[in-house]
Amino acid sequence: MHRDVIPSPNIWHHPDVYEIENHGVDPGGVIEAAMLRLHDWAGLDVLDVGCGAGFHLPRFAASARRVVGVEPHPPLVRRARQRVAALPAPVRSRITVQRGKAQQLPLPPASVDVVHARWAYFFGPGCEPGLAELARVVRHGGTAFVIDNDATRSTFGRWFRTALPRYDAQAVERFWARQGWHREPLTMRWELPDRAAFEAVVRIEFDPENADAILAEHAGSSVDYAVNLFWHRF
Repeated sequence: MHRDVIPSPNIWHHPDVYEIENHGVDPGGVIEAAMLRLHDWAGLDVLDVGCGAGFHLPRFAASARRVVGVEPHPPLVRRARQRVAALPAPVRSRITVQRGKAQQLPLPPASVDVVHARWAYFFGPGCEPGLAELARVVRHGGTAFVIDNDATRSTFGRWFRTALPRYDAQAVERFWARQGWHREPLTMRWELPDRAAFEAVVRIEFDPENADAILAEHAGSSVDYAVNLFWHRF
Protein backbone atom coordinates (compact mmCIF):
# COMPACT_ATOMS: atom_id res chain seq x y z
CA MET A 1 0.00 0.00 0.00
CA HIS A 2 1.18 3.48 -0.82
CA ARG A 3 1.88 5.71 2.13
CA ASP A 4 -0.32 8.78 2.56
CA VAL A 5 -3.29 7.10 0.87
CA ILE A 6 -6.73 7.91 2.28
CA PRO A 7 -8.76 4.67 2.50
CA SER A 8 -12.21 4.51 0.93
CA PRO A 9 -14.11 2.21 3.32
CA ASN A 10 -17.12 1.87 1.00
CA ILE A 11 -15.45 0.59 -2.18
CA TRP A 12 -12.36 -0.90 -0.49
CA HIS A 13 -14.43 -3.09 1.83
CA HIS A 14 -17.56 -3.61 -0.26
CA PRO A 15 -16.59 -3.45 -3.96
CA ASP A 16 -19.54 -5.56 -5.14
CA VAL A 17 -22.10 -3.31 -3.44
CA TYR A 18 -20.23 -0.25 -4.67
CA GLU A 19 -20.58 -1.58 -8.21
CA ILE A 20 -24.35 -1.65 -7.71
CA GLU A 21 -24.15 1.90 -6.39
CA ASN A 22 -22.21 3.06 -9.43
CA HIS A 23 -24.91 1.72 -11.72
CA GLY A 24 -27.53 3.67 -9.76
CA VAL A 25 -25.73 7.01 -9.61
CA ASP A 26 -26.98 9.77 -11.89
CA PRO A 27 -29.14 7.77 -14.31
CA GLY A 28 -30.00 11.00 -16.12
CA GLY A 29 -26.36 11.74 -16.92
CA VAL A 30 -26.44 15.18 -15.29
CA ILE A 31 -22.77 15.12 -14.26
CA GLU A 32 -21.46 13.87 -17.60
CA ALA A 33 -23.52 16.42 -19.52
CA ALA A 34 -22.10 19.26 -17.41
CA MET A 35 -18.55 18.02 -17.93
CA LEU A 36 -19.00 17.64 -21.68
CA ARG A 37 -20.40 21.15 -21.92
CA LEU A 38 -17.24 22.49 -20.28
CA HIS A 39 -14.71 20.27 -22.07
CA ASP A 40 -15.59 17.45 -24.45
CA TRP A 41 -12.92 14.72 -24.30
CA ALA A 42 -13.58 13.22 -27.73
CA GLY A 43 -10.22 12.50 -29.36
CA LEU A 44 -8.32 13.64 -26.26
CA ASP A 45 -6.29 12.04 -23.45
CA VAL A 46 -8.21 11.47 -20.20
CA LEU A 47 -7.00 10.69 -16.67
CA ASP A 48 -9.33 9.17 -14.06
CA VAL A 49 -7.79 9.77 -10.60
CA GLY A 50 -8.90 7.22 -8.02
CA CYS A 51 -10.56 5.13 -10.70
CA GLY A 52 -11.50 2.36 -8.27
CA ALA A 53 -12.65 -0.74 -10.10
CA GLY A 54 -12.63 1.19 -13.38
CA PHE A 55 -16.36 1.80 -13.70
CA HIS A 56 -15.98 5.05 -15.66
CA LEU A 57 -13.05 4.04 -17.87
CA PRO A 58 -15.08 2.42 -20.70
CA ARG A 59 -17.37 5.44 -20.85
CA PHE A 60 -14.46 7.81 -21.36
CA ALA A 61 -12.80 5.44 -23.82
CA ALA A 62 -15.90 5.39 -26.03
CA SER A 63 -14.75 8.70 -27.50
CA ALA A 64 -11.36 9.59 -25.98
CA ARG A 65 -8.05 8.91 -27.71
CA ARG A 66 -6.48 7.45 -24.58
CA VAL A 67 -7.67 6.86 -21.01
CA VAL A 68 -5.47 6.27 -17.97
CA GLY A 69 -6.96 5.10 -14.69
CA VAL A 70 -4.86 5.60 -11.55
CA GLU A 71 -5.79 3.78 -8.34
CA PRO A 72 -3.77 3.14 -5.16
CA HIS A 73 -5.59 0.06 -3.80
CA PRO A 74 -4.17 -3.16 -5.33
CA PRO A 75 -7.42 -5.20 -5.24
CA LEU A 76 -9.21 -2.41 -7.11
CA VAL A 77 -6.36 -2.11 -9.61
CA ARG A 78 -6.85 -5.82 -10.36
CA ARG A 79 -10.61 -5.37 -10.73
CA ALA A 80 -10.14 -2.41 -13.06
CA ARG A 81 -7.70 -4.35 -15.23
CA GLN A 82 -10.08 -7.30 -15.37
CA ARG A 83 -12.87 -4.97 -16.47
CA VAL A 84 -10.69 -3.50 -19.20
CA ALA A 85 -9.54 -6.94 -20.37
CA ALA A 86 -13.17 -7.93 -20.98
CA LEU A 87 -13.89 -4.96 -23.26
CA PRO A 88 -13.89 -5.14 -27.08
CA ALA A 89 -10.38 -4.80 -28.48
CA PRO A 90 -10.81 -1.30 -30.00
CA VAL A 91 -11.89 0.13 -26.63
CA ARG A 92 -9.52 -2.00 -24.57
CA SER A 93 -6.52 -0.78 -26.54
CA ARG A 94 -7.19 2.82 -25.48
CA ILE A 95 -7.23 2.17 -21.70
CA THR A 96 -4.38 1.75 -19.25
CA VAL A 97 -4.75 1.14 -15.50
CA GLN A 98 -1.82 2.06 -13.27
CA ARG A 99 -1.29 1.76 -9.56
CA GLY A 100 -0.52 5.17 -8.09
CA LYS A 101 -1.74 7.95 -5.85
CA ALA A 102 -3.00 11.44 -6.51
CA GLN A 103 -0.02 13.00 -4.75
CA GLN A 104 2.42 11.27 -7.11
CA LEU A 105 0.74 10.50 -10.41
CA PRO A 106 2.60 7.96 -12.57
CA LEU A 107 2.37 10.16 -15.68
CA PRO A 108 4.82 12.46 -17.46
CA PRO A 109 4.34 16.24 -17.50
CA ALA A 110 1.74 17.74 -19.83
CA SER A 111 0.38 14.34 -20.87
CA VAL A 112 -3.42 14.59 -20.43
CA ASP A 113 -6.19 16.95 -21.52
CA VAL A 114 -9.06 16.10 -19.16
CA VAL A 115 -8.97 14.81 -15.56
CA HIS A 116 -11.86 13.23 -13.69
CA ALA A 117 -11.84 12.63 -9.90
CA ARG A 118 -15.14 11.52 -8.41
CA TRP A 119 -15.34 11.12 -4.64
CA ALA A 120 -11.65 10.26 -4.68
CA TYR A 121 -9.14 12.00 -2.37
CA PHE A 122 -10.09 15.57 -3.29
CA PHE A 123 -12.24 16.89 -0.47
CA GLY A 124 -10.82 20.39 -0.04
CA PRO A 125 -8.09 21.39 2.42
CA GLY A 126 -5.36 18.77 2.48
CA CYS A 127 -5.48 17.88 -1.21
CA GLU A 128 -2.91 20.50 -2.24
CA PRO A 129 -0.26 17.88 -3.22
CA GLY A 130 -2.75 16.33 -5.64
CA LEU A 131 -3.61 19.71 -7.10
CA ALA A 132 0.08 20.36 -7.70
CA GLU A 133 0.26 17.06 -9.58
CA LEU A 134 -2.68 18.07 -11.75
CA ALA A 135 -0.86 21.26 -12.67
CA ARG A 136 2.10 19.10 -13.69
CA VAL A 137 0.31 16.50 -15.83
CA VAL A 138 -2.47 18.54 -17.50
CA ARG A 139 -1.65 20.20 -20.80
CA HIS A 140 -2.20 23.89 -21.39
CA GLY A 141 -5.88 24.38 -22.15
CA GLY A 142 -6.84 21.16 -20.36
CA THR A 143 -9.52 20.85 -17.69
CA ALA A 144 -9.71 18.98 -14.38
CA PHE A 145 -13.04 17.98 -12.84
CA VAL A 146 -13.63 17.07 -9.19
CA ILE A 147 -17.06 15.74 -8.18
CA ASP A 148 -17.91 15.94 -4.49
CA ASN A 149 -20.97 15.92 -2.25
CA ASP A 150 -22.86 19.16 -1.71
CA ALA A 151 -23.89 18.92 1.92
CA THR A 152 -25.96 22.12 1.77
CA ARG A 153 -28.79 20.77 -0.42
CA SER A 154 -30.95 17.74 -1.19
CA THR A 155 -32.15 14.82 0.88
CA PHE A 156 -28.83 13.04 0.55
CA GLY A 157 -27.03 16.25 1.53
CA ARG A 158 -29.02 16.35 4.76
CA TRP A 159 -28.09 12.74 5.49
CA PHE A 160 -24.44 13.52 4.82
CA ARG A 161 -24.55 16.61 7.05
CA THR A 162 -26.15 14.65 9.90
CA ALA A 163 -23.67 11.79 9.68
CA LEU A 164 -20.64 14.12 9.47
CA PRO A 165 -21.51 17.13 11.62
CA ARG A 166 -17.89 18.37 11.57
CA TYR A 167 -17.89 18.64 7.78
CA ASP A 168 -17.82 22.34 6.88
CA ALA A 169 -19.28 22.66 3.39
CA GLN A 170 -18.71 26.41 3.23
CA ALA A 171 -15.04 25.99 4.16
CA VAL A 172 -14.64 23.43 1.38
CA GLU A 173 -16.20 25.79 -1.16
CA ARG A 174 -13.96 28.63 0.00
CA PHE A 175 -10.92 26.39 -0.37
CA TRP A 176 -11.70 25.60 -4.00
CA ALA A 177 -12.36 29.26 -4.76
CA ARG A 178 -8.99 30.23 -3.27
CA GLN A 179 -7.34 27.63 -5.50
CA GLY A 180 -8.88 29.26 -8.56
CA TRP A 181 -11.46 26.54 -9.26
CA HIS A 182 -15.03 27.11 -10.39
CA ARG A 183 -18.07 25.44 -8.82
CA GLU A 184 -21.17 24.24 -10.60
CA PRO A 185 -23.92 22.91 -8.28
CA LEU A 186 -25.78 19.97 -9.78
CA THR A 187 -28.69 17.82 -8.64
CA MET A 188 -28.87 14.22 -9.73
CA ARG A 189 -30.34 11.05 -8.22
CA TRP A 190 -29.54 7.67 -6.83
CA GLU A 191 -31.85 5.20 -8.61
CA LEU A 192 -31.24 1.68 -7.29
CA PRO A 193 -33.04 -1.29 -8.84
CA ASP A 194 -34.93 -2.28 -5.68
CA ARG A 195 -35.21 -1.64 -1.96
CA ALA A 196 -32.69 -4.34 -1.06
CA ALA A 197 -30.04 -2.70 -3.24
CA PHE A 198 -30.88 0.72 -1.80
CA GLU A 199 -30.50 -0.57 1.75
CA ALA A 200 -27.19 -2.25 0.94
CA VAL A 201 -25.79 0.93 -0.59
CA VAL A 202 -26.94 3.12 2.30
CA ARG A 203 -25.23 0.74 4.72
CA ILE A 204 -21.83 1.05 3.03
CA GLU A 205 -22.08 4.84 2.88
CA PHE A 206 -23.17 5.54 6.46
CA ASP A 207 -22.40 4.22 9.92
CA PRO A 208 -24.96 1.74 11.31
CA GLU A 209 -26.82 4.25 13.50
CA ASN A 210 -27.28 6.80 10.74
CA ALA A 211 -28.06 4.11 8.16
CA ASP A 212 -30.83 2.75 10.39
CA ALA A 213 -32.29 6.25 10.80
CA ILE A 214 -32.15 6.94 7.05
CA LEU A 215 -33.83 3.69 6.14
CA ALA A 216 -36.52 4.17 8.78
CA GLU A 217 -37.47 7.60 7.42
CA HIS A 218 -37.03 7.06 3.69
CA ALA A 219 -39.11 4.64 1.64
CA GLY A 220 -38.43 3.37 -1.86
CA SER A 221 -35.19 2.89 -3.74
CA SER A 222 -34.21 6.37 -4.94
CA VAL A 223 -33.23 9.74 -3.53
CA ASP A 224 -32.38 13.24 -4.75
CA TYR A 225 -28.66 13.93 -4.44
CA ALA A 226 -26.82 17.26 -4.74
CA VAL A 227 -23.20 17.41 -5.86
CA ASN A 228 -20.64 20.06 -6.63
CA LEU A 229 -18.76 19.91 -9.90
CA PHE A 230 -15.51 21.74 -9.25
CA TRP A 231 -13.47 22.48 -12.36
CA HIS A 232 -10.29 24.25 -13.37
CA ARG A 233 -8.88 25.20 -16.76
CA PHE A 234 -5.09 25.01 -17.03
